[in-house]
Amino acid sequence: MRTSTQTLTHAYAHSGDGAVWRHRCLSMAVRVCRRGNRVALHMLSRSVSHNSVSVETLSELDSHTHTPFSRSAIGTFFQERPLLTNPFTQDALLRAYLQRHLPVREVCDELLRFGERVVCEVEALGRRCELHPPALQRYDPWGRRRDRILTCDAWAQLRRISAHEGLVAAGYERSYGEWSRVYQMSKMYLFAPSAGLYTCPLAMTDGAAKVIETLGMPARKAFERLTTRDDKRFWTSGQWMTERRGGSDVSSGTETVAKQQQDGWFKLHGFKWFTSATDADMTLTLARITDEHGRTTPGSRGLSLFLAEVWDSDGSSNGIEVQRLKDKLGTRQVPTAELLLDGMNARLLSEEGRGVASIANMLTITRIYNTVCAVAAMRRIVHLSREYACKRSVFGKLLKDHALHVQTLSRMEVETRAAFLLMMEVCRLLGREENRSASERETLLLRLMTPVAKLYTAKQAVSVVSEGLESFGGQGYIEDTGLPSMLRDAQVLSIWEGTTNVLSLDVLRSIAKSSGSVLQAFFRDVEERLLPAEACPALRPALASLRASLSALMRFCEKAASRPAGAMELAARDLAYSLARVYMGALLVDHASWEHATHTDVYTALRWCDQDLCPVVSRDAAGCFDPQTTAMDSALVYDGLKL
Repeated sequence: MRTSTQTLTHAYAHSGDGAVWRHRCLSMAVRVCRRGNRVALHMLSRSVSHNSVSVETLSELDSHTHTPFSRSAIGTFFQERPLLTNPFTQDALLRAYLQRHLPVREVCDELLRFGERVVCEVEALGRRCELHPPALQRYDPWGRRRDRILTCDAWAQLRRISAHEGLVAAGYERSYGEWSRVYQMSKMYLFAPSAGLYTCPLAMTDGAAKVIETLGMPARKAFERLTTRDDKRFWTSGQWMTERRGGSDVSSGTETVAKQQQDGWFKLHGFKWFTSATDADMTLTLARITDEHGRTTPGSRGLSLFLAEVWDSDGSSNGIEVQRLKDKLGTRQVPTAELLLDGMNARLLSEEGRGVASIANMLTITRIYNTVCAVAAMRRIVHLSREYACKRSVFGKLLKDHALHVQTLSRMEVETRAAFLLMMEVCRLLGREENRSASERETLLLRLMTPVAKLYTAKQAVSVVSEGLESFGGQGYIEDTGLPSMLRDAQVLSIWEGTTNVLSLDVLRSIAKSSGSVLQAFFRDVEERLLPAEACPALRPALASLRASLSALMRFCEKAASRPAGAMELAARDLAYSLARVYMGALLVDHASWEHATHTDVYTALRWCDQDLCPVVSRDAAGCFDPQTTAMDSALVYDGLKL
């Protein structure tokens, strides 16, 4: 058989232009190969470079010699993966927003450059952090207690990039005046989905810098390190507030005590139950100062704010024992630990007993970061989903040509755009306040809308990212695609820095403490944003919906003022949702009224305003906040149980 094969191949190679002879040779080759001899095809292919053999001819031979799924052959079709491209060029709304509000060429050039770095460098680093999570080294090889948290080299590289890019520094350099926070958070928005959750230490670092600045720079050296672009000097900060007795309830849940030393410093003793980014260089933490008899003051009046460096000059921990790293659903890239503070050296940062008041600005910063990360996650999954729809073919056509699929992506896009404009407005208000150019109304709006934005966008992110995974079918459930981690990481957004209910109650507190002034600021702002839209006939349905919802919300708030406090607590979540939806609708309509708005901007506003914008009014009409509701809710939840 081998001789016959060689003869066949030799004959083909010397057959010249004789088409008939070549055809006979090929027919013989096919018959030989059908009998299982693949050498003929191999030898014949070697003569291709010397003779005119068509691709179709070799394909014919190959089809007779290859069984598609035999042995190591796994078929010829492989689905193309979705490609991440520059997130700045792919985000029409971000570019339009900057064109309208911050039309500075160098800002767009910077974001274009940074978007390319996100794709080419940051994305891979973030993925490595997911695949190589932190580990705890309690002891060195000789038995000495070390308590070192080991992170991968990609985590260290993200730290260097964060410093170089000024991801914290930009907020304090204030190169763009009142728009500096918008510029900073635009970079953070591009960075967050790829950054392996490095936004977590950045959020707390920014929050710590804000606290120090607000308190009049009592720790200037620390502030300079937190806000530098020099990666060799750059510090990150933790915020160690949560203890076993309470998460958000720090007033009654904080047991850590601080004993003053002769040099004026303090030694802290306590147990911190949940400390994120525990590998930070420094931390802010709450503790109760003891008197000479060891007694402390209960409640928030007894809490003071302290600053401590995590590591001593010799590299050992500063009176800290790491009990264990938390095994979390998501955010696995971030080291989160339980800590025993056993004589941690710290300095008093706030006035004694003013700890809770001193961290208010920190919470504003970290909640805004939470909002940015939520919106960024939504934008990323929409980006990947629509890209995938252009290359995945099912039932005879691409996903992008299936109307129902595109409708689903369109609904995700509407949610993302509404969330984006709310995020940017809160960032704008923060920048105005820091630049001392905010009006009284803007200051009140920042206080009200920060918790509203955090709680609502977090819920949106979980829903939109989950829907986005569906758009990939089974691949959305496969770990090595990198997609499932997006949903796991999104779930923390509605928990960290206050759950939905905790923040809803915070909204009620802001209303009560301002004697309703924050609501009045809200109503006036929405009304003014709707005025320019009257000149746009296409927006009339959205205007009608918003004005009806706004009027209903105003009536509800007037009526609620005479209700007992418990009734308003029941309505807190629905009230927060109503504030979010109405304000998002107003922002969408305002953007769609801009002279350079597109038809898609108008369509987004119309689709958003199709929904129930004021669920608190709908639920109130259904009796959900009546006095007997609490008892009925409890009976339903605990039905059949003996309590």
